[in-house]
Amino acid sequence: MSETLFCIGLGVGTQNAKGEWLEVFYSQPVINPSDALCKAISNSCGYISGNQAVSLEKSQLATLESALREAGEPAQADIVKAFKTSSQPLVATILADDSAPVSVPEGYLKLHLLSHRLIKPQGINIDGLFGVLPNVAWTSQGAVDLEELPNLQMTTRLRGGQLTVDCVDKFPKMTNYVVPKGVRIAHTARVRLGAYIGEGTTVMHEGFVNFNAGTEGPGMIEGRISAGVFVGAGSDLGGGSSTMGTLSGGGNIIISVGKECLIGANAGIGIPLGDRCIVESGLYITAGTKVVLLDETGATTGTAKARDLSAKSDLLFRRNSITGAVECLTNKSAVELNEELHANN
Repeated sequence: MSETLFCIGLGVGTQNAKGEWLEVFYSQPVINPSDALCKAISNSCGYISGNQAVSLEKSQLATLESALREAGEPAQADIVKAFKTSSQPLVATILADDSAPVSVPEGYLKLHLLSHRLIKPQGINIDGLFGVLPNVAWTSQGAVDLEELPNLQMTTRLRGGQLTVDCVDKFPKMTNYVVPKGVRIAHTARVRLGAYIGEGTTVMHEGFVNFNAGTEGPGMIEGRISAGVFVGAGSDLGGGSSTMGTLSGGGNIIISVGKECLIGANAGIGIPLGDRCIVESGLYITAGTKVVLLDETGATTGTAKARDLSAKSDLLFRRNSITGAVECLTNKSAVELNEELHANN
């Protein structure tokens, strides 16, 4: 095999009674694997090309472990060694390229890449992921197929136990799979697998981070970070919510929040922010919001739609308590501000 692979993951997971995958855990996924690792995996698993999830049999494990050690990959070899004691289904997921996932093992591998901080949000193709992942009961006994849940509840009761169903969802909580270094998460159920939580980030009790979203860190998250949003270092989401905005002409805006920003309590944005921006509490800005522009002296210089201010730094968004107008105060002079806006339109 001569092709370079995009990613490799050795996983252990759960299947339903039909042998269909419900979820997969990858302890150490590898992005841009070495040629030696690619060769060891390919030769031992019978991989030829493309994106594949290859089920691993116990009879293959000794050969695979030996090949990985010879390739200078002791960490991956130790994973295979541990696999020998498993009673759960095992899989080697091999991605030749970053095309949309078509299987549960592929989808879970990409979610792991995000939560392991190997790829940042919007840096990986997860198109169609909702259609690939099954809706699962996440219980005290792990992932359970919804059709099999009633029987398992009865069986557990008859044995004197009780099955706790924590949630029913396509996505599990991140900390059951990955706990990134140097973070604080007050309520783990509010961070989904596929979230990117940068070192130094604190997610408070009411904070929420979706998959394919996250924080560069350090920062404080007290509000909601929706899919597609990436918050820069030193920012504080004080109970606000960042959401995916849409241009009126079509095409999605990727919402990013720059460094040292503050989004106040019950505030939200539908445009990207540059660095050192502030959105006052209770103010929600969509791409089409009409904004009164104020220069560094507080003088009105004109109006613009919020999308025209996308990704610009050092802006303060507020609502005038008398007129109700949304205002944007900048540290630029009227001449500088008008020249910059005209240059971008």
